[in-house]
Amino acid sequence: MPIDEKLLHKVRKKHGEDRIILSLEDRGFCVSLLKDGTTTEVGGRTVKDFLEKVNSSSVSWVDYIVENLADEAPKAAASLGFSEQLVNTLIKSGRRGYEDLDKEMGMIIPAIIVNGFEVTLDPLLILIRDNVVATIHTTEVKRFFRLRRYAKIFMRKIDPKLLHSDKVTLVLIRILDEHNSRNFDHLRELEENSDVVSEKLSRIDTPREEMGKDIHAMKHALIVYLTGLWETIDVLNTLRYGDPELLTDDPRMLRRVAGLCEEVNNQIGLAEHMSEVLASGLEVMQSIYNNQLQILNNKLALLVAYLTVIGTAVLVPNTLATALSNPAFQMGPQDAWWYSILLIGSTIVSTLFAYWWVKARGLLPDKTQ
Repeated sequence: MPIDEKLLHKVRKKHGEDRIILSLEDRGFCVSLLKDGTTTEVGGRTVKDFLEKVNSSSVSWVDYIVENLADEAPKAAASLGFSEQLVNTLIKSGRRGYEDLDKEMGMIIPAIIVNGFEVTLDPLLILIRDNVVATIHTTEVKRFFRLRRYAKIFMRKIDPKLLHSDKVTLVLIRILDEHNSRNFDHLRELEENSDVVSEKLSRIDTPREEMGKDIHAMKHALIVYLTGLWETIDVLNTLRYGDPELLTDDPRMLRRVAGLCEEVNNQIGLAEHMSEVLASGLEVMQSIYNNQLQILNNKLALLVAYLTVIGTAVLVPNTLATALSNPAFQMGPQDAWWYSILLIGSTIVSTLFAYWWVKARGLLPDKTQ
């Protein structure tokens, strides 16, 4: 079947060439545990390519990538036997949602994608019914690429004699665990990007405008990342305490769900710690800016003090000279000697007085300090 070049171009434009792990012919993937205990996997372009395996399996996982979740997800889910009501309700809930209709259930949680300091939250749709768990999303194939590689090994470890609810729960837990791991990988990426910003902060020649933009981008990225984690933990807690009919009641498996919640809480703690470190960096940078402004103010005050002394030294003799040059005083060459002494003396006295006054006001630095 030929690849849809138009769709391929759109996906490359959205995710970049390096994110196209598989061709569009394999944007769908299905792994099944058959009733005889054997496992099988198949890739395909449409969900209908997996129906035969799903119908004959004990439990199956279907991973399908769509270009537009609102437009394509209902059709893909309907092909797998899910109701339109379930899918539409979840899609309308945004990036976070949970719906249990007894015979089928679903949830939608955010998939975190980081590119530099640009963090986006794409919805990941998880649907569950009797013998199938389906994941439908618009994110890169890379999110479940590693799980796809080892899916047969994982399925082979599931005992075919287990109840349907137990098998479906095991598959769901493995998917959620992989989802949490991919989100955690992006936290490490944020830390690496933050180290670049720290290196810029350590250089005194870094423009303040650039530093401000980088720190704002870093803080915004952490906020969006934390938002995704908080929405995830909310859905996981609902799953944990919702007592869905389709999932197991085995306490051991339920403890694994609790472990997933604890894992996300740990990620939230690490992200909040990064936020605290960033806040400390902002305080340090603000202190640096305040010190620079204080130094500048001190220099301006010193300049004003010296200008005051110089201005006074010039102003007093200039005033005397202007006043004595009036014809009323009728000064002649014979007055030059005492006139000169007066100007020189007034200059010295006014300079000393201005210096004493500026010094008394504390506008000049104390050399003894």
